[in-house]
Amino acid sequence: MNKQIKSQNDKAWEALFEKYHILSHIESDGKFTISASQIKEYREPRLMAKFDHSINLPQIFSKNHLAILPISRGDYVISHFEAYQPFEVLDKSVTRASLPSNLQSLDANHISSETIAINCALASGILSDFLEEDELHSTVSGRMGSGRFDFNIQNSHIKTPAPVSVNNSQIEIDAAFEGIHSLSLLEAKRDLSEDFLIRQLYYPYRVWLSRVTKKVRPVFLVYSNGIFSLYEYEFQNPDAYNSLILVKHKNYSIEDTAIELSDLQETALHCQIVSEPNVSFPQANSFERVINICELLSTQDLSREHVTETYAFDIRQTNYYTDAARYLGLLEKHYEDGRKPIYSLSALGRRIMNSPYKQRQLAFCEAILQHRAFNETFRLCMEKGSIPDTTAIVAIMQNSNLYKVESRSTYERRASTVSGWINWMLKLIDE
Repeated sequence: MNKQIKSQNDKAWEALFEKYHILSHIESDGKFTISASQIKEYREPRLMAKFDHSINLPQIFSKNHLAILPISRGDYVISHFEAYQPFEVLDKSVTRASLPSNLQSLDANHISSETIAINCALASGILSDFLEEDELHSTVSGRMGSGRFDFNIQNSHIKTPAPVSVNNSQIEIDAAFEGIHSLSLLEAKRDLSEDFLIRQLYYPYRVWLSRVTKKVRPVFLVYSNGIFSLYEYEFQNPDAYNSLILVKHKNYSIEDTAIELSDLQETALHCQIVSEPNVSFPQANSFERVINICELLSTQDLSREHVTETYAFDIRQTNYYTDAARYLGLLEKHYEDGRKPIYSLSALGRRIMNSPYKQRQLAFCEAILQHRAFNETFRLCMEKGSIPDTTAIVAIMQNSNLYKVESRSTYERRASTVSGWINWMLKLIDE
């Protein structure tokens, strides 16, 4: 897939950079301040200035190592900011929780939004356990003004912190929970990503640090595929945007997650091998993200542009991961007005997504193992006691009648998907 495929944001920002000589201003002044009205000349600011993950940045930003931050209700600053933080994993184990038996309006199998995920985490005691607060009260949430504050942010070009002043920028808090000892500010996501925009934690933290005397705790909650992953951060210097460190990470589930090796072996033994579809053999190493695509489509159909702009994908990844889900029969693609691709869950995908955790994972395994290349690789893995090397996987793939896979280099690239998906299945086993 051509890496230079351009989104509407890419094209609009290139036009803005050319019209206002943005790169020249950044070169001479270290930054460029742009107004919402200027951005709106080409596209809505809410679509043009909200990049929750570095992968979402327009190509001209990525190429020049730039980021954008809001500094008032109608102004943004662009510079060589180090604005993003990679997610770290401290703990891979999963702690079991449960919803109160008398609740009928919360269902662990139907968590379709960040708000419902937060409500489930509260009702099941996940938040109380993670925050170590016996009594939690839901307090502030939604959009509000930031007031005035100044901070320093790392600049990748000058290698020293750059000053930024914020005056009544709009902030949004997904949820806040106050206990006896602390106020926890939650940012919740349902899309998996490698990093996040620090501003989502930092701006609310600065606002409430000046308003309460209790400890203010920035917390990220990521919900995907039945797992609640919580990350607590601490800003070691309140005036330093990049001073955050991860102090705690824990995973929870309110469903039965116990899967044994025998479950996978039974699935591989009894599933029927299907003919290869006329869809590109997957080049999408993370099966977690294939599932995440299905989750994002479980509530509404989405265009390729929407998936790319809203979630942690670029256009190339959107194509790879939607094609991977289509290969497994989980998604369908049709065209709006004969032009724009629109993705929706297939009947199989919807049935799987509506299943409880254990059945859902085994159904995903079955969808994978119905394809000869994956099934035979899994069986060889069981015989050898380890995932086969690339040479062995390629040999299996070459005998599997794959659709339009011809060159040796293509086989080798796609072999990493086979090993990645087999590895995902093995990680399901409850140790």
